[in-house]
Amino acid sequence: MDRNILRACREDPRRTSTDIEVSVTSPNEPVLSRRTIRRRLQVAGLHGRRPVKKPLVSLKNRKARVEWAEQHLSWGPREYAPQYQCPTVKHGGGSVMVWGCFFDTSMGPLRRIVGTVDRYVYEDILENTNSNANQKFAQLKAAWKSIPMTVVQTLLDSMPRRCQAVIDVKGYPSKY
Repeated sequence: MDRNILRACREDPRRTSTDIEVSVTSPNEPVLSRRTIRRRLQVAGLHGRRPVKKPLVSLKNRKARVEWAEQHLSWGPREYAPQYQCPTVKHGGGSVMVWGCFFDTSMGPLRRIVGTVDRYVYEDILENTNSNANQKFAQLKAAWKSIPMTVVQTLLDSMPRRCQAVIDVKGYPSKY
């Protein structure tokens, strides 16, 4: 019975003790309690854990991440200088969207981006100024200016390690 419990757990580590109970119970054997199943797993060195939540990265994006990391693995601080950068705006997801840059000698400006704007959104923005969003942007701007250059330099110096980490995990989320 213990082998069946361990096999069920190793086949799918995210299975609960209830799922394992259903899969290993047969009509000829006594029903095991969930607590017994958990004890058997603990004796075998398999302890219950909550799975770590990581962002979903599609196969296409994993390949793109690895390709980008391989291309930028040997970059140094010079390549991350602003004249070699192309400013981009990422999709929203929050109430205030900002764009900022930094390089090895100083911090660049922090700009507020108001997303994709058509005629109706533009008219709405002119009529309704949201002071709460303005306050959030002011806080973000103050926080951005307070980032010490040592932190920026550490980020720049860590880029080769970060690229290697993406390559090592084959494009899946890394510790960075």
